[in-house]
Amino acid sequence: MLRTRVVTAIVLALGLLAILFLLPEPAVAAALALMLAAAAWEWAGLLGAAECQRRAYALLTPLPCALLYIAGMPAAVLFGLWLVALAFWLVVVPLWLAKKWKLRAAPSAYLVGWLLLLPTWAAMLALYARSPLHLLAAMALVWVADIAAYFAGHAWGRHKLAAQISPGKTWEGALGGAAGVVVYGLVVVAAAGLPLGASNLFWLLAALLLATAISVEGDLFESLAKRQAGAKDSSGLLPGHGGILDRIDSLTSALPLLALLLRLVPDHG
Repeated sequence: MLRTRVVTAIVLALGLLAILFLLPEPAVAAALALMLAAAAWEWAGLLGAAECQRRAYALLTPLPCALLYIAGMPAAVLFGLWLVALAFWLVVVPLWLAKKWKLRAAPSAYLVGWLLLLPTWAAMLALYARSPLHLLAAMALVWVADIAAYFAGHAWGRHKLAAQISPGKTWEGALGGAAGVVVYGLVVVAAAGLPLGASNLFWLLAALLLATAISVEGDLFESLAKRQAGAKDSSGLLPGHGGILDRIDSLTSALPLLALLLRLVPDHG
């Protein structure tokens, strides 16, 4: 099992690097849209949809991406999309997790799936257009949060964060993840040579902590959906890793926020 997990992780990493650094932008946009189409198929599965409905939803999901790309990724539309996503994660999801609302194969649930996936695709492509390194740095922030939380939770975890949704998560792990992200963020900013006065430092730390918290929400939201569906993984597409949604759950919440914030920062190359 461990060997399979490692091999899959290596293949995924090499595939991502090849897409970002070897393909032209239109192909990158298409590849990311296809990835989210697979995630849409998984989401419909968690809703209990029939296979024909899952396939139809997966086929429909890339269409808004294509329309947005053909339109030239207008800034106003991107900002609107990310702001709606941010409102969803900051206002709706905390209530959703507290109330444990159940998802059904209804139009509203499919719209929720698009609210998870479409802002994520737009954020990925916008960050990539700025620089592939910007996208990798944003994704790495979420990975650092996950890894730091895992080790901190195993070392010091005592108090459950959301026992009925994800029993393995603890407050100590979440704090460890936040600490790891802060260190990572400071290192990235220093390496990029960005100015960091007292005011900038305050806003940087606030952004890093918000990104960490919202990434945890993404993980918990998918965990709740899987628990309600009686599924361990979103699918078996990735041997040893479950499904696409299992790998991007935290990215779906964090990347739209990071893309929105980076649009407000001058491009230093």
